[in-house]
Amino acid sequence: MPKVIKPEIRVAYEAQNIVGEIPMWHPTEQVLYWVDTRKPSLQRLNKDGTVRTWAMPTNIGSYVFRKNGGIIAGLKTGFAAVDLETGAISHLLDPEPDLPENRLNDGRCDRRGRYWVGSRNPGNEEGTGSLYRFDPDFTCHKMDTGFIVSNGMAFSPDDRTLVFGDSTAQTFYRYDLDLDAGTVSNRAVYLTTHNLPWRVDGATFDAEGYYWCALLGDWSVGRFDPLGRLDRIVRLPVSHPTMCNFGGPDLDVLYVTSGTVFLDEAERARQPLAGALFEVHGLGVKGVAEPLFGG
Repeated sequence: MPKVIKPEIRVAYEAQNIVGEIPMWHPTEQVLYWVDTRKPSLQRLNKDGTVRTWAMPTNIGSYVFRKNGGIIAGLKTGFAAVDLETGAISHLLDPEPDLPENRLNDGRCDRRGRYWVGSRNPGNEEGTGSLYRFDPDFTCHKMDTGFIVSNGMAFSPDDRTLVFGDSTAQTFYRYDLDLDAGTVSNRAVYLTTHNLPWRVDGATFDAEGYYWCALLGDWSVGRFDPLGRLDRIVRLPVSHPTMCNFGGPDLDVLYVTSGTVFLDEAERARQPLAGALFEVHGLGVKGVAEPLFGG
């Protein structure tokens, strides 16, 4: 049985996000960024507790920090460069021009500066979503396909494993990663959530090689061991956390986003903190610094 632990949980910001996602600690700025995918925006929690917001032109599923500043965002319209100084947004490439109902969703940067991102279309149960690798030279490569809602992406700290899967199909995979070649192989089932009251959403690895993810619908985040067994549970004051990731100066704070879109009016009244950004202290583990996109 997984161990339920009780660390200190604080509200970092009462964001009231429709679907908060992708909390990421900037390794040089030393501040926390995250997005609202449905009220499309990038948000930054400043050191003084204020928040700056950049509106996006369409749904933003994920983003990565660039080594020369700004971000590369995965939007409904494809990959885009965002200048955080001016707010200018430049379209780069749409990997799926033939699938207008698809949009880019969960994604992360590997430690060679490449942006991996999955696409989604929850209205198509055949699974038209794919896994892409977007390189620093702005070329895009399809790495796998057949997903409904791509989710749960995280690279292991030893750079040998990619976990990625489909939250609607309720199956997540473990791939062997060749970091130098930028390839994945030997896809195998890592965990499934069939017949469980929750689903896996956004995720990260800790420095010890354990996989942490939001347990959507279960008021909690969970830690899974390398074999895909649920090891620890942290309870939260909201039923639908959406993603977790480590941050803070020592990378020992777990930031957790949440959303209101999953709740009816009565549930929202009972969960006034739904949509907030949370921080979890005292877990006794640390994360790994976010890599920067190389282009």
